[in-house]
Amino acid sequence: MLCRLTIRDFVLVDRLELDLQAGFGTLTGETGAGKSILVDALAFVLGERADSGLIRSGCERAEVTAEFDLAGAPAAAAWLLAHDLDTQTGLLLRRVVDRSGRSRAYLNGSPATVQQLREVAESLVDIHGQHAHQSLLRSDAQRALLDGHARLESLQVEVSAAWRSWQKARAALAAASDGAEALARESEQLEWQVRELQTLAFCHDEWALLNQEHKRLAHAAALVDGVQFALQELAAGDAACDARLAAVSHRLADLSDYDQAIAEVAALVESAQAELGEAVSALRRYGDRIDLDPRRLGEVERRLDAVLSCARKFRCAPEDLPDLLQRWLDRLSVLGQTADIGALAARTAATQATYEALAGRLSAGRQAAARQLGSEVSQVMQQLALAGGRFEVALLAVEGGGVNGMEQVEFRIAGSAGSEARALAKVASGGEISRISLAIQVVTSQAAAVPTLIFDEVDVGIGGSVAEVVGRLLRELGNRRQVLCVTHLPQVAARAHWQWQVSKELAREQLRSRVVCLDDAARVEEIARMLGGIDITAVTRQHAREMLATSPPEG
Repeated sequence: MLCRLTIRDFVLVDRLELDLQAGFGTLTGETGAGKSILVDALAFVLGERADSGLIRSGCERAEVTAEFDLAGAPAAAAWLLAHDLDTQTGLLLRRVVDRSGRSRAYLNGSPATVQQLREVAESLVDIHGQHAHQSLLRSDAQRALLDGHARLESLQVEVSAAWRSWQKARAALAAASDGAEALARESEQLEWQVRELQTLAFCHDEWALLNQEHKRLAHAAALVDGVQFALQELAAGDAACDARLAAVSHRLADLSDYDQAIAEVAALVESAQAELGEAVSALRRYGDRIDLDPRRLGEVERRLDAVLSCARKFRCAPEDLPDLLQRWLDRLSVLGQTADIGALAARTAATQATYEALAGRLSAGRQAAARQLGSEVSQVMQQLALAGGRFEVALLAVEGGGVNGMEQVEFRIAGSAGSEARALAKVASGGEISRISLAIQVVTSQAAAVPTLIFDEVDVGIGGSVAEVVGRLLRELGNRRQVLCVTHLPQVAARAHWQWQVSKELAREQLRSRVVCLDDAARVEEIARMLGGIDITAVTRQHAREMLATSPPEG
């Protein structure tokens, strides 16, 4: 639920920090005090359009922060996890707009797009009334509400997956049928290219090994000369390094008897003599292995030429030839599957049958739920100044089906008994939509996932006993969800679990909105004002106390 709303320099609001409670709360006050500004601020932080006109006069920017507890919002928590955002501390939405009209958004302190705000907000708050954030008029939201009420969400996900599988199979079959000749030509070309590389039998490590061997064979004579020269200088004759080093080592060993300081140097020379001996042995072994083999050199050069020829033909580096062969083999495998028209047709038929079976089950569930929802919402409407009105859920067939099933969901309303039901978006006024939405939310509240509901202007055009019904229904809804209602009706306000009063005051020659959470005594005064206007009498106060007393402390 929404726990806290913080507003800075937004329209008439300079600084507000509002702690919200669970249950049903109302927002009351004089006309023009700024009640709807609070709803607008919430819509702003949830991703509504922003411009510099939202900034309070004389300020450089406006800022709104909304803090949510995710305990009752599993969909929002799942969204955060999917976007690698922490869910342990709830959710903090923050949005800022500056004088240039540029806005910035943040999710739990991380920069976010406005689209991301909207996505996560859809599972947190629904604003009902004459506001763009409401979802009741959207076809996709109507479908989701019906499916949620009927517990059909998981089946709808299966239908969507089956639809995508079917469409993928259809596309593969169409591509194979339309491009069979081109695919055959591509396969033929790939086959001879693959044969040539397979005949070459070239592996990843061979190129480096060939170059290494070629370098050794091509310079074999130089290697022999070099080894012989090194052995001559190091070990052959009296002037060779090993004999001279041995003499030095012997002389230093004798001198170390006279001065121990020489012993350390003598040990180093002795070690050098041993290492020189190992080097001479290694050179002799290497010299014995050197082979002047012109025949092998020719074989290596021919192999290098063959590899380079293939690399030039297929326009790649020699060491990339094995990878090129694998890509061609993979493509041939795909083409082989694609070319099998019969197999593709069978797969298309199978995926279509799966989709139609699942979509048929979904349609049956929707038909039953549509009848039930239409009947139950129509009954509630009779209590909301919509007597004789009728609510229907129409299922409009989609030719060939679609990703969401074989029908489109459309909410319809008939204004009076016997009249034809028409699309809700086309015939209902803002006040009617709010009340119809209230009726739908009361009926579907057990299934709906959005934990916070905002109702604005649900009391347009009603009063008396109907207003009492609206208040009672909102309180019932507040027992299960968090509900905030902007209202002018004392009958509605008196039913709230808690109440805020919005007023306007002049400070430093500027108007600003002020919000106060009312205690019991203040609620009596506010309800009395709503009943009696400017002149509040003892009678209106008593009436206000009686109205508040009729609202039970619990649900």
